[in-house]
Amino acid sequence: MDTGKKVAMIYDFDKTLSPRDMQEYQLLASLGYTNAIDFWSKVGQQTEMNRMDPILSYMLMLMKEADACGRPLNRDMWESYGRSIEFFDGLPQWFDHINSKGKSLGLTIEHYVISSGLYELVSYSAIAPYLKKIYACAYVYDEHGQAIWPANVVNYTTKTQYIFRINKQVLDISNEADLNAYTPKEKRPIPFERMIYIADGYTDVPVFKLIKEYGGTSIGVYSKDEHVVRQLYADGRLNAYVKADYTVGGELDHYMDMVLNNIRYFESLNDYMHTNKEV
Repeated sequence: MDTGKKVAMIYDFDKTLSPRDMQEYQLLASLGYTNAIDFWSKVGQQTEMNRMDPILSYMLMLMKEADACGRPLNRDMWESYGRSIEFFDGLPQWFDHINSKGKSLGLTIEHYVISSGLYELVSYSAIAPYLKKIYACAYVYDEHGQAIWPANVVNYTTKTQYIFRINKQVLDISNEADLNAYTPKEKRPIPFERMIYIADGYTDVPVFKLIKEYGGTSIGVYSKDEHVVRQLYADGRLNAYVKADYTVGGELDHYMDMVLNNIRYFESLNDYMHTNKEV
């Protein structure tokens, strides 16, 4: 088998890599919320009243609440909030560990995040240096660095777009022409069979289903209550579910051993057939 074949490990963020929604570490407190539930309740009311997309609604609410506090969302304010985000056990050491595991099998692991959270927060978090690409909600800023409009919105259905971007390696979200151009399956740099998606809940169902049905691996993770991922597994949406624990030697680590070895095995078979058999 050729060395260095790419494997994409793709993660949701909130409650997948981090125990809480990323906005709940410092950002909401800076806007006067001692209880994050109060903010999300206001978002829900605004969403229902205006029949809005819930993700656009929370982005708008953040802007409104920041303006009301006299602290408009500014490009320079995100760093401390991003650095305050906490992660499940084993992160960020997990990334180097998995990269080494892949290298020993002749695979190059790339890590991606697809999240309905904020790009600005993820990009300053402790895991950012390990990520090939971050797909998340983001703002447009004016000449003073103040947020004025959504630049990108990621919800549970649009997440699938980014799977195809990774599949074709058309990573620039402004490049729609190459994304939508026909590319034969065998010419796509990262086939679905070499994709692994790790996430925690119902908003990830479209991606779980897409990855699993196209031959990749969908893994559900949970923190305390496994009810949701257990049900998704029973419904055939997942290949497996495990606790959100990224420590070396943990259940997820052991499962990844099997997944990566399985990828290596099938890639070796494919290489053998292409090398030794005429079509």
